Amino acid sequence: MRIAIATAALILAASAQAQPLNCANAATQTDMNLCADQAYRQSDAALNKAYKTVIERLKDDRTKTTQLQAAQKAWLFFRDAECAFSASGTTGGSGYPMVLSRCLDTLTQARTKELDAYLKCEEGDLSCPVPGRQ
Repeated sequence: MRIAIATAALILAASAQAQPLNCANAATQTDMNLCADQAYRQSDAALNKAYKTVIERLKDDRTKTTQLQAAQKAWLFFRDAECAFSASGTTGGSGYPMVLSRCLDTLTQARTKELDAYLKCEEGDLSCPVPGRQ
């Protein structure tokens, strides 16, 4: 599935290089697909940043690091499967990349908020597995 997404994104990006993309006024399906992909990529970058920060805070706790890595791997599998299912009504259509990217974007933003919350726990919060800044 990731290969198909990457291929579609490369084809769309190549066709969009001729003129700048205005996502606020995207009128064609190609532009809407590109804008959805661009939004997802930004959310994915934010997720990676949050994940790396949590991993850094857990550097002295191998058990928690391993648990987070397992959780993140499972979450990625869930996200990709959920979005494939969610977008399945548009499979083969020109709107498929947009629907898929929007789903990926939404779930990725939600996961980023979860990871960010771990970084902002109140002192003494026993439900928070991530230590505060030192």
